[in-house]
Amino acid sequence: MLDSLALARQITDWVAEAKAEDIVLLDVRRATYLADYFVVCTALSERQIAALSERVQEQAGELGIRPDHVEGTPDSGWLLIDYGDVILHLFSPALRDFYHLERVWSEATTVVHVM
Repeated sequence: MLDSLALARQITDWVAEAKAEDIVLLDVRRATYLADYFVVCTALSERQIAALSERVQEQAGELGIRPDHVEGTPDSGWLLIDYGDVILHLFSPALRDFYHLERVWSEATTVVHVM
């Protein structure tokens, strides 16, 4: 079983390999009790949001890791996959700009930023 940082880094790698954009891995442990890490990234279309979600869930499933909760839909422009200590946020460009989680969680530490 992966610890939370290893899982967060693995998710970051999976979305990078699948061509997500502007990927940020945030350590939110000092800012919230909700999770240890957020992975935030941008997908350029509904299709890409769906593909990224499927890829991450498939890859994590192969490691025996299932999400606690999935919220949102590709057509809404936002999809969240909650793995307990690690939460993945997939955003359309417009909603990423609107919600700007990096600003909301400004107390978080950026672990990795993949442009």
